[in-house]
Amino acid sequence: MFPIHDDTPRLNGRPYVNYGLIGMNVVIFIYEVIVTSNFSNRSAVIALFYNYGSIPDLVLSGQNLGSLFSSMFMHGSILHLLGNMFFLYVFGDNLEDRFGHFKYLMLYLFWGVMAAFAHSIYAVATGEGGIPAIGASGAISGVLGAYLIFFPHAKIHTIIFAFFITTVRIPAIAYIPFWFIMQLVFAFIGQSGGVAYLAHIGGFIIGLGTAFGWKFFSNMFFKQKQYPSQNYRRRSSISPPSFSNDSSNSNDHSKPMNTDNLEKSIIPEIITGEKFIDVIVEDRTTLSDSQIQANFDESINTLSILIIDTNKRYDILVPHPANTILRVSSVSVRNGIIRIRLDVN
Repeated sequence: MFPIHDDTPRLNGRPYVNYGLIGMNVVIFIYEVIVTSNFSNRSAVIALFYNYGSIPDLVLSGQNLGSLFSSMFMHGSILHLLGNMFFLYVFGDNLEDRFGHFKYLMLYLFWGVMAAFAHSIYAVATGEGGIPAIGASGAISGVLGAYLIFFPHAKIHTIIFAFFITTVRIPAIAYIPFWFIMQLVFAFIGQSGGVAYLAHIGGFIIGLGTAFGWKFFSNMFFKQKQYPSQNYRRRSSISPPSFSNDSSNSNDHSKPMNTDNLEKSIIPEIITGEKFIDVIVEDRTTLSDSQIQANFDESINTLSILIIDTNKRYDILVPHPANTILRVSSVSVRNGIIRIRLDVN
């Protein structure tokens, strides 16, 4: 099974860091090909990999720690490179969209380093600590783990090679765990073939834990700082805002809403950019953009979201800088995730 793309849209611009990581891997591979005469010069290959690859014995003894970073940008063949870069291309852009450019880069490098440590511990324990490890797969395994936490219901368009070739859409919650189980199986049966399966396993677990912790603590922080229980009681005495037929702000108060269906348990995620604020709400009953009406009430700094079919409503307090105006500019629904973008003027 080979992924070619997913159906999760990006809302925060192009993933320049992800493109940069792919480009850097390609450029370094071209350099490898040149200095090793397309890997035909054995002495040059050995010198390159032993100088810049991650050697477990040295890593665990605190030597040549720079190789933890250099090794994750090196590859041993064109197939090795293409396989890793396709996975990074498919899954990395949405994480950059979620974390932001700088944080995504730092997390990617962190996952790669931790994956290298996981492999080093295993390699030294099994007597293979002198063999250098190279490749981006440890960091990319971290990307897969984080993707599973943030986008479990995304559909992965996948090419299947069997007795025939076909393309299917597989939910991430099925595709990624299957991939991880295969890494466990190969590691358990000792099928190496030059593949550092423990780096895959370690990177995946670290990515999974990082994303889960990020989501848990950001939700807890938001709940404590932005959702004190008295806000619900105070807002219940305020006339609810009205909704227009589109997703933009409206002063039309001809459609008052009943507050009986106000959902009080939602903990949204808020992503702040230079000129926008994204409010993300999970509601698995919502299937399309047309089911959503959104309005921002400046008088109480509250974004109200109405799901038409179920008559559910979310009132979300949206903090923003003083002397600015927020306006709902877009509504997006994908896999039960509602994303409301507010332009900051």
